[in-house]
Amino acid sequence: MTEVVLDAVNKVYPDGFHAVRDVSLRVPDGELFVLLGPSGCGKSTLLRMVAGLEEITSGDLWLGGKYANHLQPRERDVAMVFQNGALYPHRDVRGNISFPLEIAKDDSPASHERIVELSRALGIEETLDRSPSTLSGGQRQRVAMGRALIREPGIFLMDEPLSNLDAGLRTELRMEIGALVHTLGVTTLYVTHDQTEALTLADRLAIMRRGVLQDVGTPQQVYDDPATMFVAAFLSAPPINLFKTGLWADQEEGIILGLGNQRLVLPWTDPRSPSLVSHHGKYITVGVRADALRPAADGLIAGRVRALEFHGSEWLAYAEAGLPHVDAEAPYENEPAWTSPEQRPGAGQGVLRRLLRTAGILADEPAPQPVQHDGHHRRSDVVFRLESRAGVSAGQAIRLAVDTDRMLFFGDDGRRIDPVRR
Repeated sequence: MTEVVLDAVNKVYPDGFHAVRDVSLRVPDGELFVLLGPSGCGKSTLLRMVAGLEEITSGDLWLGGKYANHLQPRERDVAMVFQNGALYPHRDVRGNISFPLEIAKDDSPASHERIVELSRALGIEETLDRSPSTLSGGQRQRVAMGRALIREPGIFLMDEPLSNLDAGLRTELRMEIGALVHTLGVTTLYVTHDQTEALTLADRLAIMRRGVLQDVGTPQQVYDDPATMFVAAFLSAPPINLFKTGLWADQEEGIILGLGNQRLVLPWTDPRSPSLVSHHGKYITVGVRADALRPAADGLIAGRVRALEFHGSEWLAYAEAGLPHVDAEAPYENEPAWTSPEQRPGAGQGVLRRLLRTAGILADEPAPQPVQHDGHHRRSDVVFRLESRAGVSAGQAIRLAVDTDRMLFFGDDGRRIDPVRR
């Protein structure tokens, strides 16, 4: 059994840069685990620490149940494929794939047969006698994978192996990588910044930001139920709508969300209400994906269509609705000032207001005024999907219904307010 366990792992460089912060992960035997995040988030550094190419500053690494902090790379039973393939130009394809076997002095007939079988699985059997210079980018990456896999490592590490390929080759090779890894059953850590790659390949994935682990789960879990605002925004194409809103708990109506000059009400029967009520009188961020909005005559959000984009199988529409957008990367500082009780997005709190104050949940401050657009370079558009543009044109007034069950709620620390379901 070759599982990978990282326990509170840190990487601090001599100049003081903290590249990886207290990361704890467990990758079971045979799992294809993807490390996802933007450039500079620490995912490649984490992979290199597993490989033994970077020293762990603090924390523990276990490989196959064996403490591995002190082990040299050759002692870790890992194989790694880099972004550029890095083939030996003076060797043909067969010579590149067989190189690890030559180092191990394995010249058995079985090993030669394994080269042919692996090249067949990778779709490069006909290139075995060719020079790397005559191969396409996709073929070179397949050869690099074959060289890494030929000695049957316990752990397979891949550092953005498809980033230098064009879109068509990425799609083709991505499918082959997933099928090959699962066929071989080798524990695999795969680094990428491409969300499509991560969602289509991974058994599970971890999302990182600035060296900090943000979320871990299956692709479906982290997409549908993200733990942080950053994860919700990063795993979103088109970009998720993020609105800053004031929240007020009303005894009669429920949870009232002030969206610009508009308001949306969640009834007390909504299972998220107990979590949201603790943010009574505060600002929160609401996330709504484009496919959770649809035009409807009785829709809760009113606006005007600014632009339409054709994307082949669908249209994207952009509507100006006066809603204050939030940048998922922006620090949560300098919150807007509080306003008078008369301007709150709800009135007549009565018994509930007194109970909340008695329980220490509600302070005496009035509810926040819905935030107005502050002239940031990003337009305050609401993005929504259309199967057809029939009946929708730029400049027309529109109302949008919201699938409230799919709304996401984030606090001022960027983390989910309602419990994340895993």
